[in-house]
Amino acid sequence: MSLCDDTLLCNFPKCRNKLSGFAWVTACSHVFCDQHGSGEFSRSPAICPACSSALSGKLDIVRTELSPSEEYKAMVLAGLRPDIVLDISARALAFWSYQERMYQEYSLSRADTQLKQMEKVLTQQNQSRELELNAMRGEIASLKKVMEEYKRKYSEVSERLMERNRQYQKLQGLYDSLRLRNMVVGAGEVDTVPQPGYQDFNTVARQATPQRSPRSFALGPDRDSRIFSCLEADGTKTFFQFSSPARDKGRPFISNH
Repeated sequence: MSLCDDTLLCNFPKCRNKLSGFAWVTACSHVFCDQHGSGEFSRSPAICPACSSALSGKLDIVRTELSPSEEYKAMVLAGLRPDIVLDISARALAFWSYQERMYQEYSLSRADTQLKQMEKVLTQQNQSRELELNAMRGEIASLKKVMEEYKRKYSEVSERLMERNRQYQKLQGLYDSLRLRNMVVGAGEVDTVPQPGYQDFNTVARQATPQRSPRSFALGPDRDSRIFSCLEADGTKTFFQFSSPARDKGRPFISNH
């Protein structure tokens, strides 16, 4: 409220509503709405609800109209000397100044109350944020420990993996060398396998060897005939009588009688 504002507020502590219509004015420069004024000043002795002053005089409490008619304005001060009119006006202005000061004090008190409430809320929020910050710091510290543990495990696993890779490379080299050796041995065995229908000289010679050894004999001028006669006596063929299987197949069978 300002001096140029034509609206008063009820001075009842729990009201503070704008006044309109009729109001109750006290000698202690307080004003109340018609509802609270009628209720508070109906009992005796009357006590001001704003300052607790006793209002025992006949004119200590006046119910007045806030928007008087033009006829009332023309007649209320009519016939009074100018000094009385000025005195009445000065007192009326002093009343408005007092209401202005009261309004400022009320506004300051309300602002101070709101400020204290906001400070209290801010303090609670700061405490809550500090608790959350401490909790987050503890969580970060625990996460750092977990990360260090994971790093250590990762280092161990990496070392094991490198060792396994080295072992694998070694085994792979051994496997390749063994496979190459087996391939070479297998190729050699394939080369030495005789073809079907083919016999080499050593095989034929072993087959042509008699099962039992001939008896010992002395070599003489006719030793060649004796050797061949000994072989013939045993029913075996001489070296010059051997032939290849392919050649035998091509000849017809002739029996010697």
